[in-house]
Amino acid sequence: MSDEPAIMVLDDEPFMLGVLGRLLAGLGYSRVLRFDNGAAALAAFDAPSGVPDVILLDINMPSMDGIEFVRRLAQRNYPGSLIFVSGEDDRMLQATEKLARTHRLSVMGCLHKPPSPAGLSALLEKRAPPQAAKPRAPNRTYEAHAVRSAIASGELVNYYQPKVAVATGEVVGAETLVRWRHPEDGLVFPDSFIPVAEAHGLIGELTRAVLEGALAQARAWREAGLDLRVAVNVSMDDLAELEFADFVIAAAAAAGLPASSVVLEVTETRLMQNLTTALDVLTRLRLKRFRLSIDDFGTGHSSLAQLRDIPFDELKIDRGFTHNAGRDERLRTIFEGSLELARHLDMEVVAEGVEDAGDWAFLRSSGCHLAQGYFIARPMPAEALPGWIGQWRQRIDAAGARRGGAAA
Repeated sequence: MSDEPAIMVLDDEPFMLGVLGRLLAGLGYSRVLRFDNGAAALAAFDAPSGVPDVILLDINMPSMDGIEFVRRLAQRNYPGSLIFVSGEDDRMLQATEKLARTHRLSVMGCLHKPPSPAGLSALLEKRAPPQAAKPRAPNRTYEAHAVRSAIASGELVNYYQPKVAVATGEVVGAETLVRWRHPEDGLVFPDSFIPVAEAHGLIGELTRAVLEGALAQARAWREAGLDLRVAVNVSMDDLAELEFADFVIAAAAAAGLPASSVVLEVTETRLMQNLTTALDVLTRLRLKRFRLSIDDFGTGHSSLAQLRDIPFDELKIDRGFTHNAGRDERLRTIFEGSLELARHLDMEVVAEGVEDAGDWAFLRSSGCHLAQGYFIARPMPAEALPGWIGQWRQRIDAAGARRGGAAA
């Protein structure tokens, strides 16, 4: 058939090449090329119609192993898909799959040797039509003077991603996520301007603008009958200034908000340069009853040392440990370990990265306190939140979440 995929099998064991060849033939695939070394397989790419749609790849091979082969595929912008077939353990397979995805290669899945016909067939049926590989366009970045002007002219706007109580589904707060409403480029996401602000000493001004906007919005919600905690991200540069604590205290008072309704999320993208000052600022804020959250726990520099030294109220488990935790034993172990640690420290736990119904169902059985992620809601303008809350309540009521059932 004309749309039958071309399949390459790469394995250094002649016996396994034969097994895989017979399996593919039995499944009706006839366009199969078999190679026992990576150099020969890559050389075949240069032949007419030599780029396969699917590669069945062993990991542990002499000369060029599967890890190097994946790197070579990435260098060639390989447009097809990979299936890893190996005798290595699950952790090696998962690490190799993660590497391939980091290289922006398509991975259909992993199989242990010897694969079953049903397992191989199920993965091959997932194949999407091949597409020409396109280099990823880098995010646009902006000059420091443009970012400074955006802060001064009020072009930065806050979006809000809801946080909900896992046990009941009730909306308890929202994380503030800044956007730039650029006059020419439209809505610009923070990865295009936050690094610029950090590199040019503008992050303090930016944080203050975001915080003041978030506090004003929280006051407006409160006046409309929505008693929500509002969370704002603070940087290491903010915590390097003793005056930052005074600013936060004064801003909350000016907005008429109790300190306990304000959450300051600390993300350590780099090590604290001055631990003494940061500890001074954070401890003072905690003393005034502002809530402190350690963000992206388990990544970067967010670590046990920070839990030891800083009086955090809240631990946010990074999305990389939440999504698929119900289906991946390693992720589940890390997630449950973080949850248990927080319980012993009397901290509230927020699970980030709740992407689908499976993640939500896992959290409902885990005892986690709060959750946020695309399954619940994407970040939204402030004016959209009240309407979304009504829709969310209908959704969890229909799924039985308030009565203890699993939401779908």
